[in-house]
Amino acid sequence: MNEKDNPFDLFSAWLEEARGSEPNDPEGMALSTVGEDGMPSSRMVLLKGFDERGFVFYTNYESRKGRQLLNHGMAALLFHWKSLRRQVRIEGPVEQVTESEADAYFSTRHRSSQIGAWASQQSRPVESRFELEKRVAQYAAKYAIGAVPRPPYWSGFRVMPRLIEFWKDGAFRLHDRLVFHRQPDGTWTTERLFP
Repeated sequence: MNEKDNPFDLFSAWLEEARGSEPNDPEGMALSTVGEDGMPSSRMVLLKGFDERGFVFYTNYESRKGRQLLNHGMAALLFHWKSLRRQVRIEGPVEQVTESEADAYFSTRHRSSQIGAWASQQSRPVESRFELEKRVAQYAAKYAIGAVPRPPYWSGFRVMPRLIEFWKDGAFRLHDRLVFHRQPDGTWTTERLFP
């Protein structure tokens, strides 16, 4: 890890290594949001893209996380690659992806996942598994022919990092921690932290 690295280049290199060593979902990341009562909430989601603007994932905007992000506009992400003994923390405001970005990604999803986006009222109570399966069957019949349109409540968020911390395991718990801070002009400054 080098202070002169671009954080996105460094992240890209680490993610590529994780894709070769992690047995499941190297794109898996913990997403933390905050509720109206100030209580933090975390869950795992999948990274679906990143560039210099930020890190993108998709969800139902009516879900708990969707509502929290729309109401508070801030999030934290955590990647943990156990096989590499590394983690990356990201913090910053969120923005909604564009309609065209959401449409483009939705069109790449497996048809069953597209149907599932219509069938699931994410984060709301469901009477039974049968009720969910019945809704899946109803939407599968509704969209039996042709392309499945993207539900209006299903889209993506981009976490625009103000902070990116790279953590690498060290012997005797003397870990390596390098933090990038985005400045108002878009440049990055770095600092090393004690483990």
